[in-house]
Amino acid sequence: MAHTPVQTTTPAPRGPVMVFLDFIEWLGNKLPDPAVLFVLGIFVIWTLSAVCSSIVFTETLPGKTEPIQIVNMLTLDKLAEFLSTMTESFVGFHPLGVVLVAMLGVGVADHSGFITALLKTLLTFTPKFLLTPMVLLVAVLSHTAADAGYVVVIPLAGIIFYAAGRHPLAGIAAGFAGVSGGFSANLIPCGIDPLLAGLTTTSAQLVDPEYLVNPLCNWYFTGASSFLIVTLGWLITDLVIEPKLRSSVIDGNPDDMPKLPELTRRDNLGIVCALASIVVCGGLLAWWALMPGSSLQATPPEGETWELYRRLTSLRPPAAKLMGSIVPLIFIFFLIPGLVYGFISGTFKTHRDAIKGMSKAMESMGYYLVLVFFAALFIESFSESGFGALLAVKGANFLQSTNAPPAVTIAGIILLTATINLLIGSASAKWAMLSPIFVPMLMILGISPEFTQAAYRVGDSTTNIITPMMPYFPLVVVFCQRYVKNTGIGTVTSIMLPYSITFLTLWSAFLFLYWQLGLPLGIQGGYEYTVPAAVAQ
Repeated sequence: MAHTPVQTTTPAPRGPVMVFLDFIEWLGNKLPDPAVLFVLGIFVIWTLSAVCSSIVFTETLPGKTEPIQIVNMLTLDKLAEFLSTMTESFVGFHPLGVVLVAMLGVGVADHSGFITALLKTLLTFTPKFLLTPMVLLVAVLSHTAADAGYVVVIPLAGIIFYAAGRHPLAGIAAGFAGVSGGFSANLIPCGIDPLLAGLTTTSAQLVDPEYLVNPLCNWYFTGASSFLIVTLGWLITDLVIEPKLRSSVIDGNPDDMPKLPELTRRDNLGIVCALASIVVCGGLLAWWALMPGSSLQATPPEGETWELYRRLTSLRPPAAKLMGSIVPLIFIFFLIPGLVYGFISGTFKTHRDAIKGMSKAMESMGYYLVLVFFAALFIESFSESGFGALLAVKGANFLQSTNAPPAVTIAGIILLTATINLLIGSASAKWAMLSPIFVPMLMILGISPEFTQAAYRVGDSTTNIITPMMPYFPLVVVFCQRYVKNTGIGTVTSIMLPYSITFLTLWSAFLFLYWQLGLPLGIQGGYEYTVPAAVAQ
């Protein structure tokens, strides 16, 4: 079944929505290059820190007695510290290692032709109109593998749409929407669940010292949300994004845009053997991880420490070393089948071909490295100045001062979280600042910590896809430029804005409907909290 890429230049109908999105794209693309924006942002933060450092603020971080103080980043000491830690800030920027290590393996699989051959096979059996939900579902499930979706699913979505004759930017948008916009939707529990639950437990114990939050307290809700995100993303992609992109000419370098070739018998044999190697590797990994006393498992603490852990989680100890190996495993699970396919199909003659694939993948990351360098320095300055903590606490305190009904407060938490998310991308960092304020406040109002956490997770996901402050946003711009050279921040923002607004509105409504129906949020995840008599008095 052949799929010929189609480039269409027929202008889409210019309705009000399309005109608005075109305006957002025009406005955003008038901005300087993202790298320059981050440089300008650094100077803005430094200047504001010098001005605000003399202002006395009354806000305090939870658990602290001293008020937040803005640090002057323009002092000689701070400038010296900035220079001396510049390399560490860049090298230690978390997404950098994730992207580069994963892309080494992806580069081999891509250069060998395994990825394109596998996609060709998938396209043979997948109707064109079902590509969108398939991409979205895979994107949502990718959360289980940490940040793999950003470096694997999103670019592959562009490839598979392009090969099917659909606009590749629509595929990238669908993948980005599922991976990042639906970050808190997942059918399978992942690492963020116990991380947030631990912070929620600590905050809840400010009111009730005996309160424990189960890490899977939101699992049923996030699982149901997966189907909502896939459905909404499907409708937006096919009815809004693709019509908008009809006038967007695909003018990328043909050599950089992989095409799905006709497969020979040797290619098909390579696919079978490559998939078999994945199964073998998966089986060996499962055996290693599950065998008694496996070195991939965390060593259970003993005595009172272990008892406390058991009470907090009600689960077996996490396989800490396995979870910490997710990114290297991505590298391996692309490298091995890439090598197997390459040598069996004949695309690889020597080991030098595999190294060439890795080198080519790194070459494509040149622009991203420049962006990451300045983004890391900006985020470091923003954090060190104290503006992140101040803005978060001020917003939370304002919400608390309104004395609104619980339903309005829940909606306010979602909106405030979505707004703060435009500046602070880390889900755990925001929740570490906000949970000690939100959780105790709503517990006094009779709202459970589990419900508060669910509301936070909705707001935390929906604006990821429209803020350049999200560490992987520049990478998505690079993926798009592979097909449409003049893609900029405005282009990606205008494409993703319909997803963001729709997700924020209807996912919030879905949470309230879930609440009204009384459906359980997850394991030991209710909505109401009874204030202990000691606290009430």
